[in-house]
Amino acid sequence: MVMQRHHLTCAGIAFALYLHHLISAIEVPLDLPQPPTITKQSVKDYIVDPRDNIFIECEAKGNPIPIFSWTRNGKFFNVAKDPKVSMRRRSGTLVIDFHSGGRPEDYEGEYQCFARNDYGTALSSKIHLQVSKSPLWPKEKVDVIEVDEGAPLSLQCNPPPGLPSPVIFWMSSSMEPIHQDKRVSQGQNGDLYFSNVMLQDAQTDYSCNARFHFTHTIQQKNPYTLKVKTKKPHNETSLRNHTDMYSARGITETTPSFMYPYGTSSSQMVLRGVDLLLECIASGVPAPDIMWYKKGGELPAGKTKMENFNKALRISNVSEEDSGEYFCLASNKMGSIRHTISVRVKAAPYWLDEPQNLILAPGEDGRLVCRANGNPKPTIQWLVNGEPIEASPPNPSREVAGDTIVFRDTQIGSSAVYQCNASNEHGYLLANAFVSVLDVPPRILAPRNQLIRVIQNNRTRLDCPFFGSPIPTLRWFKNGQGNTLDGGNYKAHENGSLEMNMARKEDQGIYTCVATNILGKAEAQVRLEVKDPTRIVRGPEDQVVKRGSMPRLHCRVKHDPTLKLTVTWLKDDAPLYMGNRMKKEDDGLTIYGVAEKDQGDYTCVASTELDKDLAKAYLTVLERPDRPRDLELTDLAERSVQLTWIPGDDNNSPITDYIVQFEEDRFQPGMWHNHSRYPGNVNSATLSLSPYVNYQFRVIAVNEVGSSLPSVPSERYQTNGARPEFNPTGVQGAGTQKNNMEITWMPLNATQAYGPNLRYIVRWRRRDIRGSWYNETVKTPRHVVWNTPIYVPYEIKVQAENDFGRAPEPDTVIGYSGEDYPKAAPTDVRIRILNSTAIALTWTRVHLDTIQGQLKEYRAYFWRDSSLLKNLWVSKKRQYVSFPGDRNRGIVSRLFPYSNYKLEMVVTNGRGDGPRSEIKEFPTPEGVPSSPRYLRIRQPNLEIINLEWDHPEHPNGVLTGYNLRYQAFNGSKTGRTLVENFSPNQTKFTIQRTDPISRYRFFLRARTQVGEGETLVEESPALLNEATPTPAYTKNQVDIATQGWFIGLMCAIALLVLILLIVCFIKRSRGGKYPVRDNKDEHLNPEDKNVEDGSFDYSDEDNKPLPNSQTSLDGTIKQQESDDSLVDYGEGGEGQFNEDGSFIGQYTVKKDKEETEGNESSEATSPVNAIYSLA
Repeated sequence: MVMQRHHLTCAGIAFALYLHHLISAIEVPLDLPQPPTITKQSVKDYIVDPRDNIFIECEAKGNPIPIFSWTRNGKFFNVAKDPKVSMRRRSGTLVIDFHSGGRPEDYEGEYQCFARNDYGTALSSKIHLQVSKSPLWPKEKVDVIEVDEGAPLSLQCNPPPGLPSPVIFWMSSSMEPIHQDKRVSQGQNGDLYFSNVMLQDAQTDYSCNARFHFTHTIQQKNPYTLKVKTKKPHNETSLRNHTDMYSARGITETTPSFMYPYGTSSSQMVLRGVDLLLECIASGVPAPDIMWYKKGGELPAGKTKMENFNKALRISNVSEEDSGEYFCLASNKMGSIRHTISVRVKAAPYWLDEPQNLILAPGEDGRLVCRANGNPKPTIQWLVNGEPIEASPPNPSREVAGDTIVFRDTQIGSSAVYQCNASNEHGYLLANAFVSVLDVPPRILAPRNQLIRVIQNNRTRLDCPFFGSPIPTLRWFKNGQGNTLDGGNYKAHENGSLEMNMARKEDQGIYTCVATNILGKAEAQVRLEVKDPTRIVRGPEDQVVKRGSMPRLHCRVKHDPTLKLTVTWLKDDAPLYMGNRMKKEDDGLTIYGVAEKDQGDYTCVASTELDKDLAKAYLTVLERPDRPRDLELTDLAERSVQLTWIPGDDNNSPITDYIVQFEEDRFQPGMWHNHSRYPGNVNSATLSLSPYVNYQFRVIAVNEVGSSLPSVPSERYQTNGARPEFNPTGVQGAGTQKNNMEITWMPLNATQAYGPNLRYIVRWRRRDIRGSWYNETVKTPRHVVWNTPIYVPYEIKVQAENDFGRAPEPDTVIGYSGEDYPKAAPTDVRIRILNSTAIALTWTRVHLDTIQGQLKEYRAYFWRDSSLLKNLWVSKKRQYVSFPGDRNRGIVSRLFPYSNYKLEMVVTNGRGDGPRSEIKEFPTPEGVPSSPRYLRIRQPNLEIINLEWDHPEHPNGVLTGYNLRYQAFNGSKTGRTLVENFSPNQTKFTIQRTDPISRYRFFLRARTQVGEGETLVEESPALLNEATPTPAYTKNQVDIATQGWFIGLMCAIALLVLILLIVCFIKRSRGGKYPVRDNKDEHLNPEDKNVEDGSFDYSDEDNKPLPNSQTSLDGTIKQQESDDSLVDYGEGGEGQFNEDGSFIGQYTVKKDKEETEGNESSEATSPVNAIYSLA
């Protein structure tokens, strides 16, 4: 989904706030003489808390510093005469202190502040001081109110008058809020209105409460008690269907009628700029709906708001255009009624042109303008220094013309403060504006050499506040040259600011403002830097994730590198708490193990000191559903019940299934079992039941995320008992010993018992002998029959029974008594060599009577007795291969070539192996060898290549030689192939290079009389420097024996060994003793009995590590010697059976220590045997 994005610049916001100052009057520096100016004053209607001291504010500036005085109710207020009243130093603010007593009410009245200096007097507005009042509710006796059900009712509040007016709300005497809706609601006058009274309204009492603002106290009126008279008794069932509620209660439905205001029309006056509140409250059965309209047009767009369940219409910031006729329409199904409200908008005075301070040079002309509007039209009165202008001394340079005063040829000494008072019956406005006559050269009021930074393409301004008298003219220049900047992208304002509609990179530079008048000039410089905007190039995207996952919210930002970037995250528009599950990164946010509380709006805010960009996305967390609730059992029957439940919240992932579980308290109390499953769009199900079960149910909801917690269990439901309808399943008979038969079965569960005292009748007899049945009654699912013949068939029946009767007649099952070991071994075992690693077996099967049980398989046990290569130790571990079923042939594969083997066979039944056949011996022929162990390539210079290799790890016979093929190549070009043959004891060869550039590819194979073995392929390494070639091994390994660091390391080790030998010699000469640990070789036992395990797969009989083996970190065994195994022949690593039952196994050859020592003297002349002696 597309992320929501917003981009803001700090400079842009500040600029917008500054726009209204651009054409304001120029301020006079305070170091120059000037009349007073009021800077701070209290509000006109000033209500104070009687518990606190009173502060009436009046602050002013001027030069000289103004002196303050006050009037109260139009008369001089002597502050010095009243000890409770003082005036703040260098301020006109009055402080009335009541710590030593006194009544705040004594100081109520109308106050006005006067600020005077040598150049004039400024006045504050008239401040009407009132003390807040919280009168007590008058004592009154409230009678019980009797009302018919369905009739309208209003409960009057009539709160005591307070200052300011209290906030009204209704509660019961137990301080519970009264629920309000379109039928019951509170009017603007504080009364509680019932469109129609219902019986449930009498369940509580009603008390009107008044909360007073300053004292923070709540006063409660004596509660009303209702008594509702009804025509029909209360019946909860009849009230469930809301559409039939009134008819079910015997209430007559009525058309609407207005409770407030009364009649069909009314009028209302409102002042311009305040909120208009229109209200219509109607009675009726059912409760009416209210709609609002304006005659001849639409309701004011963007200013209207419905309140109090559509009973009130609020119009904000009323203007003259909102006058007219409004009507409310109250309607229900019985009819409708309307009330018309005529709205008249009046206006207290408001400014059209507020007079501004006027600064004139000697001889200059000027004017003060005071224009105001209102309804009715306000009257304008001029004052000078607080006195009516008519009573002031005459001034020939001043002329009053209605709302304008014109000054001509003013002179120094004509300074004064003029007041304009605009008033009508709804209020007044008072403005001060001084006239100051000065003779001052230009001056720049801003700091010198300002630096302004702005984001590219944003609007900005360069400030150059200035002053002078006459008022200087101000011009702007860029980089000290060019014409005056005004027009196009620039706009110069009268107060000295230079506005740019769009800052571009080319606008960077130094700007100079020059202020000039007849007395001189002044200038200042401002440097402008234009920065790249901050942009989120990849923001977070809406995601839907599962609980516990790890969502990542991206926030990759591009910004101006010269600005410091700060990236913050918000969740639901509040700062995100970065716990240990939140990881904030440079380009995003990762949430580990997301939980349900992490769901919400995430906002990435990238900001610098000049601008910011933000991107928002919503993270939805899929959670397991909430548990179902309010389980209810209905339609109770012998074999069924109706279960209903209320679904829980699906937590953003739709519920797909409901699982109904049950628990019974007789057989497995506390254990819950699945009963049935239902789709996620149902909330009830008919459950099938079994007899004699005390059921309790619960429901689990399932969605894509997982399963909910189980619901609270339902109430229990007990079904009556009956005789069983099912017999046990899984009945079988088998011997555990050779003279018994164990009969077992799957017992009936709690829902199959059907009654108390469940038991089983077990019956059996031999199948081949006609005779009587034996029987036994048991309660456990097992019975053992003893003294049975070896492996004979039996007919078996198991029948369920409880106190209500027996189950139907059971089916008959055939079982067998116990087996004994086979008595005969396979005979005439014959072996045919297939190849160097496999043989074919045939044998004569044993007679079935000698098996004494069920034939499982024939097994061939075999072991490697010796190698045909002399003095090579081999492992004689016994292996076996299985041939399942009654068969007389098979294949044994993966043998070691060129070895002597021994083999014997047995037949196996369920009890185990029978006697072994006679041992057969056979040799395996030679095979092809494996590849040489390695091929090492060294290039001492550009003319020759030295090759060295090792013998094959598995010769598989007597080596007859080696075959080497090689060819030069350069890129994709290859030379002709050359072939060399070597004797079996040659392991080195030198090649003369035909050119110094080409590389060589080598193919080396060993061979026996059978043929050539696997190929080892290597390539000569590329030369690093043709002038000084470096010797290299295969696979780019350097010959470390020629490296200086290696030679140094070897010398250091030799020196360390020599030192240790000297130390040991010294300790020995002093009688030192050393512990000696015995080391005993342990040989494998080829006759290990563990092979008789009945497995059908190849199995090692001994998995213990040898004494000379090492265990790796992962627990596997690493042999110190070479491992001769068929895995190394490339025929697979795991034991398997072929289709004919042949075994695919693994063998291990381990060199015997004593034989190895013997080889050193007796077999050293044979190169082949010398190889094996090292294997």
